[in-house]
Amino acid sequence: MMRFSDKVALVTGGRTGIGKAIADRLREEGAHVYTVQRSHDPDHECITADLADPATPARVVAAISEQAGRLDVLVNNAGIMRQAGIEGTSIADWSHDLAVNLTAPFLMVRSALAHLRATRGCIVNIGSIEGLGANPGHAAYCATKAGLHGLTRAIAIDHGKEGIRCNAVAPGLVDTPLAERITRSERALEHSRKMHPLGRIGTPHDVASAIAWLLSDDSDWVTGQVIGIDGGLGATRAGAS
Repeated sequence: MMRFSDKVALVTGGRTGIGKAIADRLREEGAHVYTVQRSHDPDHECITADLADPATPARVVAAISEQAGRLDVLVNNAGIMRQAGIEGTSIADWSHDLAVNLTAPFLMVRSALAHLRATRGCIVNIGSIEGLGANPGHAAYCATKAGLHGLTRAIAIDHGKEGIRCNAVAPGLVDTPLAERITRSERALEHSRKMHPLGRIGTPHDVASAIAWLLSDDSDWVTGQVIGIDGGLGATRAGAS
């Protein structure tokens, strides 16, 4: 299946974890993929940049436009999870997490809109189940992911008539380096498995498969949605806490 033949895709944070799975999947289905993150990506064409810098999104989109001549797909995946409640979060920490998790996607979309308008392109933002229900000690992460869900809906409403679709996914616990601090012991990992009705935590492939559908013409009438990819966790009482 080659649903993205001749399309150009940009995936932020595409070197590892969920981002890499998305970038790999889009390339497998024919897309010309670019990734952007602070370190070099050996597997895809990439632009190294700090997404906390507000000048980065415009520079990245301009570079891709110059090299590829178009942009069809934008996936805002890059994010940071800080282990701290409100009292343990400094203004500097809060500002940094806001810059990466919410401001960078806002600026990336704003920079890409003219190109996506021309191609009737598609956006997927990587939110979180923690944008729907909070876990302890993740004040900035929960707030920024909830904001990203709201931004997703606003983009869908404002730009749907231009042929641009925008959705978000809200993954549960996924086996990535970001989740290692939660599942650092076998006991914690087993507890996490049992919390999910399907009896396991997710894989990057689980998320990438859903995102490929959202980005493809197969979901042509889907926009403004925040879709849980969480093994059923969001349907449980634990998923709401």
